[in-house]
Amino acid sequence: MQDLVVGVDVGTGSARAGVLTREGASLGRGEQPIDLHQPRHNHSEHDSEQIWAAVCSAVRGALTAAGVESGRIAGISFDATCSLVLRDRNAAPLSVSTTGEPRWDTIVWLDHRALAEAEECTATGHRVLDYVGGVMSPEMETPKLMWLRRNLPDQWEKCGYLFDLADFLTWKASGALDRSQCTLACKWTYLGHEAPGWQQDFFQQIGLPDLLARGQLPAQASPIGTDLGPLTPEAAAALGLTTACRVAAGLIDAHAGALGVLGGYAGDAGGIDRHLALIAGTSSCVMALSAEPRPIHGVWGPYFGAVLPDCWLNEGGQSATGALLDHIIRWHGAGGEADAAMHGRIAARVMELRRDEGLDLAGRLHVLPDFHGNRSPLADPQALGVISGLTLDSSFDSLCRLYWRTAVGIALGVRHILDALNARGYGIDTLHVTGGHIKNPLLMELYADAVGCKVIEPAAEDAVLLGTGMVAARAAGMFPSLTAAAEGMQQGGRERLPNPAARSRFDHDYTVFLKMHEQRRALDELSLS
Repeated sequence: MQDLVVGVDVGTGSARAGVLTREGASLGRGEQPIDLHQPRHNHSEHDSEQIWAAVCSAVRGALTAAGVESGRIAGISFDATCSLVLRDRNAAPLSVSTTGEPRWDTIVWLDHRALAEAEECTATGHRVLDYVGGVMSPEMETPKLMWLRRNLPDQWEKCGYLFDLADFLTWKASGALDRSQCTLACKWTYLGHEAPGWQQDFFQQIGLPDLLARGQLPAQASPIGTDLGPLTPEAAAALGLTTACRVAAGLIDAHAGALGVLGGYAGDAGGIDRHLALIAGTSSCVMALSAEPRPIHGVWGPYFGAVLPDCWLNEGGQSATGALLDHIIRWHGAGGEADAAMHGRIAARVMELRRDEGLDLAGRLHVLPDFHGNRSPLADPQALGVISGLTLDSSFDSLCRLYWRTAVGIALGVRHILDALNARGYGIDTLHVTGGHIKNPLLMELYADAVGCKVIEPAAEDAVLLGTGMVAARAAGMFPSLTAAAEGMQQGGRERLPNPAARSRFDHDYTVFLKMHEQRRALDELSLS
């Protein structure tokens, strides 16, 4: 009996897999770490063969943890970071690294080597920019491909396959060269609402006229959850599954999280635009869905069919959130290793300090959290972080105060994005949070109080894996549509309402936050004049 599915999530540091029931319950999970290679500033690379091996290990571990036979798995789906995988004409790994090492064949999503190329894309003024918030990001694949062609021309000439990481995994699993509408629309300038979806004149303008042929990219994208066929015998053996398991067209990891937390509203096209998904870990993504396109400068999209069929997606985000709190710990003299124990120790001490000082704790200390650029709503990858209000105090308590106010700055950044969305037709009043930030009590409190929204923490053990499981269930034929799968497998969540007594404090902080943006802009203008 085939009554279960497997969802696989590949993040920046690990591959995770989960076995799920048709009702969305998790039966078992497995996880395997992956390496991150950073040979230069702004260069981050993965080894795709290591990722595939980690995926296989994680899936086998999940099956063991669940205690189920492989023959019960009807479908598998993959989500992954929006990282770029290169293969040569023989499908062998092709280095993207300035070191020349063949194993480093994947440019990681957070890699910012293509800043200049992203600016060139923006300068074209091409209408594809209308569907990426008006500004091309260096985190998208097009500028990275431009960089490769210019800086590693020998590698570019050898190139025979180009994949977004999620599509690479479906290819490894099924042999199919189909690409997901989610990956192509969000990262490759494919217009999912038009025919043809590719805008060849844009590729001509940016010096990539042969991109589709060189990368073996299809003329048409595959909707999320499309059945791409069965596992190949080789993939089935590696994963510990059978060739009766169907492979689904996958999606980007944050988009899987959005599906996992917003799936219960999939059938409510008129009301889904009141809900915002916040997928928060190393970085943060915010996802808003609507029945009609809503172009918003500085917010990616609108993308058609990038999470749910017949829905438009606007995607904002912060390029460093969990990573910023880690950085603050390592940077401060009283810090050290930014592990879970240190985060917990700091959070506990912040709570103690607030018992005496309340929400006014370190009230003159303000942080703009743009240490890795501003993804939204300013769409400025060159933006820098700002800290105002430092003293000579280097004690552990001073670290706790800085950590707390950095967390406030992160939450105010979400509020900044939300304001941009609501100004263009959204009515967002509910924030659905998933990812690593759920484990941080300070951030979870601030997402309610500083943003001013009802916050829902999903009941699902892992909302990203749940969303990916929904996709797998659709491909396996357990549901007639992705919408039906999302509604049928959703798990609900626990609510937290904002504290009315905190509103004035955080309204004041938000006023300062916006003023700091103005002042940074003015200082940048003086510095560059």
